[in-house]
Amino acid sequence: MRAPYSLIAAAVAAAAVAGCALKPPPAREDVAAQALPNYQLTEHWSAMAGGSGAVADRWLAAFRDARLDALVAEALAFNPDLRLAAARVEEAAAYVRLSGGTLYPQVNLLAKGSLGADSSGVQGVGVFINWELDLWGRIRSGQQAAQDQYASAELDAEYARQSIAALVAKGWFLATEARLQKANAEEMVAAAERQLGFAQDRLRVGVGDEYDVTQARASLAGYRDSVQSLDLAFRQALRALETLAGRYPAAQIDVPASLAALPGPVPVGMPAELLERRPDVVAAERRVAAAFYRVEEAKAAKLPRISLTAAVNSISSDVFVLKDRDNPVWSIGAGLLQPLYLGGQLQAQEDIRTAQQKQAIAEYGRVGARAFGEVESALAAEFNLVAREALLAQAVADNTRALELANIRYRVGSGDLRAVQQQLLALAAARTALLRVQSEQRVQRVNLHLALGGSFDDAPAVSQAAVGGTPAETAAPR
Repeated sequence: MRAPYSLIAAAVAAAAVAGCALKPPPAREDVAAQALPNYQLTEHWSAMAGGSGAVADRWLAAFRDARLDALVAEALAFNPDLRLAAARVEEAAAYVRLSGGTLYPQVNLLAKGSLGADSSGVQGVGVFINWELDLWGRIRSGQQAAQDQYASAELDAEYARQSIAALVAKGWFLATEARLQKANAEEMVAAAERQLGFAQDRLRVGVGDEYDVTQARASLAGYRDSVQSLDLAFRQALRALETLAGRYPAAQIDVPASLAALPGPVPVGMPAELLERRPDVVAAERRVAAAFYRVEEAKAAKLPRISLTAAVNSISSDVFVLKDRDNPVWSIGAGLLQPLYLGGQLQAQEDIRTAQQKQAIAEYGRVGARAFGEVESALAAEFNLVAREALLAQAVADNTRALELANIRYRVGSGDLRAVQQQLLALAAARTALLRVQSEQRVQRVNLHLALGGSFDDAPAVSQAAVGGTPAETAAPR
């Protein structure tokens, strides 16, 4: 019995020597250099419209709207997309447990018995143990790939949370704008009704004509049509909000009658920090690491597999006498499997995994480029909208005064109704544009927070557990 023991001892010693730490995946800087070879990052954003300092969390609280906070919380609890993301995280966690299971001995119980006229009468029970020694890191590479895939699923789920919160906030502001636009159109209807009354009064006293009355009535119909159109837009905005919150879209949600105050400047940090702060970018980086370990797993599959085996079994028969033997019987041994020729399958598998790693790097570049573009676009939009708001506010004030003067001239007979209606249209357009810009300011502010990777609540957008892989309790076999 010395030879088997010697073989087993040698195998265990080899496992202890060869089972060292796995080769680490490429560093973030190296991945970024491969994925974004034409990017030259600077210390500051090119569209500087934000404040200095590190990116902060809890941006939702900055709008100081308790009803918006409650709606975001409701959406996080009931939004179907988030439930799907959570299920994907659970699936990835199960794959981690599955991939690491063969690191441990595999124990199986086999029992046999039979009855009947044709029965051999042989009964037996045995316990069989097999343990593959992960000498070259094939199993551990697969497990690490699963852990990185799990981390990416967690980060994707977190980015989905951030995105849903941002969508609810933007939908809230857009629904509020739609309500205000409708109210603005109703004011224009009231003004057009007064103009129609003036025209009818002038016709009745003999200083007006039917042309003015007909023109005023047509203008009023146009404003009433605008109210109907804006009412539909308002209700559709409410339905979109309810759908995000997981409610039935009945257009019954209550939104404010004014836009929330715009918070102060947003600290924007440095461009290079975006690659390690934004969840979807870090998730793409984890997928690069997972692809790297899949390549290592495919390489190790070409090398010999050494397994330790052990068994304990007992066999008996009521029909005939078995050969004399110890009962129960135990055995222990080792086995080796070396792939010699499989028609190029193993090399093809390595080539496939290598191509998938290249895809993961390219995807990381795509996600990173999109992230940088979203930040720069949001910063540029915020700068532009501030300037436009000041211009449009002045335009509303001037058009309001011009409409007052046009009404006075029409009443005293020194002006015609056409001038009044043109001025009413100009005021309506200026008010509509101002509301659109003010709403867009808040939408772009939310876009900026989401693009920068800041969290809407107290929890950081990227946790150390998600970046580092799977928690120990998740990775343990079951």
